[in-house]
Amino acid sequence: MIRRAEPRDLRRLQDIERAAGTAFRGIGMAAVADDDPPSLGTLEAYRARGRAWVASDDGAAGGVGDDVAVAYLLVDVVDGAAHVEQVSVDPAHAGRGWGRRLIDTAAGWADEQGLAAVTLTTFAEVAWNAPYYARLGFAVVPDAELGPGLLAVRRHERELGLDAWPRVVMRRPVRGSARIGG
Repeated sequence: MIRRAEPRDLRRLQDIERAAGTAFRGIGMAAVADDDPPSLGTLEAYRARGRAWVASDDGAAGGVGDDVAVAYLLVDVVDGAAHVEQVSVDPAHAGRGWGRRLIDTAAGWADEQGLAAVTLTTFAEVAWNAPYYARLGFAVVPDAELGPGLLAVRRHERELGLDAWPRVVMRRPVRGSARIGG
């Protein structure tokens, strides 16, 4: 199930981020694998603003309070779009559609907020990054079409050294954005 993140989830989100990062080591991106997860303060700020969700795999327990986060999503608003700051899935729970459901949650939230799209930045040549998001309906946004907020995000990523590998901005329209007045 997908639900809003709760204070009890925050340390687990850090564990998910560390575990998810290990896949980058196997493709020569050790610096990404070794990157620290978001701080508890950062995670709490997203949670408090209602912009953090978790996927929890109840398994057979199914009882209230038994669910444990297996993936998470953090969302900002950038240039009038819901911007996926982070989406990560614990590798032990990969391949079960959690990432897709979290991205769909971002799109639903964007629609509720009256935002026209979901955006994200990602590695262009990593199979579980840009090619995956393209399968979810995202398209690459040319640099010349980036707004000031996304330009600032990209500038920050360059400062962090993430441009050692090709990166792109991607955008997916929100279904409800075509509504009149919506």
